[in-house]
Amino acid sequence: MPEQTSIEFVPLDGQPFGAEVRLPSYTTNPADLNDADFQKLKEGLMTYSVLVVPNQENLSPESQHSLTVRFDPTTSSGYGHDPSLFHSAKSILAKDGRSVPTRPEVQMVGNGSFEAGHEGMKAFTLEHPTHHHFHKDILSDEEVARGQTRFYRWHIDAALYELAPPVVTTLLGLVVPSKNEIQKVVYEDTKEVKELVKGATAFASGKIAFDLLSDEDKQFALNHSVVYAPHPYIFINNCKATSDGLTIVSEQPPKEVPLDELPPWEPSKVKKLPMVWTNPITKNQHLQVHGCCVYQLVNSKTGEVVAELEEARKIVHRFMRPAISPQHIYCHGWNKGDLCIFHNRGVIHSVTGEFEPHEKRLMHQCNVASGEDPVLLN
Repeated sequence: MPEQTSIEFVPLDGQPFGAEVRLPSYTTNPADLNDADFQKLKEGLMTYSVLVVPNQENLSPESQHSLTVRFDPTTSSGYGHDPSLFHSAKSILAKDGRSVPTRPEVQMVGNGSFEAGHEGMKAFTLEHPTHHHFHKDILSDEEVARGQTRFYRWHIDAALYELAPPVVTTLLGLVVPSKNEIQKVVYEDTKEVKELVKGATAFASGKIAFDLLSDEDKQFALNHSVVYAPHPYIFINNCKATSDGLTIVSEQPPKEVPLDELPPWEPSKVKKLPMVWTNPITKNQHLQVHGCCVYQLVNSKTGEVVAELEEARKIVHRFMRPAISPQHIYCHGWNKGDLCIFHNRGVIHSVTGEFEPHEKRLMHQCNVASGEDPVLLN
């Protein structure tokens, strides 16, 4: 067999996007790619949106971090969230990860109890996110017993206050469920069914989302921006999500934390981002909205508010819902050692899977706040 001298991509069979990466023979560590091959990796990521690098169970947190920041020359040194807010007991993200002591930009996520020794940790416990804590209407015990799950929360990895959204997230599977365990999502509005491996990470393409819009809705998206709530994950801490995980149910009386009761915030640090972000390599337009954290929609040029909270959520849901239909999403069923690299400015993603407290799952996740906000290029 001839020596593979450069990085290669194999599109994922039968999937709407994504590719497997085959590393060149000179390294088994993607963080050690030479400049030419790393540039190909970056271009491949922007082209395929999600890349899977197998057999990376020995990838260190240091290598994962160095690989992640290499994608963005403007990147800051810190994690994609302010740690004091990310782990605040008043935030919906409070249980979503534990920092690796030697490389705090890398978060441990998963489920179950683990003995001392992993990356210098004392004994620790992780809790897999479940829709039972976050959705307004939940699955019955009978539905769960029949193998149903939900998209927990479709999102972009981003603080959405002060810090710019990370360009890339890397996610490494270390302890994973059996691929023989299959669960399913039943879409409440269409009754369609999506079967997936237990604990699969679901990805939806912002490009597909934009392409599926009507011409009228494309013009709206191109000319409007999203204002995100200050400290958005604290703002919605008492709220519940729609059954598809795309946005928040607006209730009366409102469950959102009043703005004057949030931690101190500054108007200049509130994020106003285009609804559509331009892929820097392909120049494709990606509809990229974190529907659970939306506060207002505004005219991008004038700043005029065109939709307040409840109406903004309805518009975003209508725009994004077609892109999470079964035929348009990629649900990655994990093998031990899979490293998923995804374009955080080109896809949204969601946790899936129902786990018992004793079931073990362990992953390393890394993203780092960018130095620049995403832009729309017409």
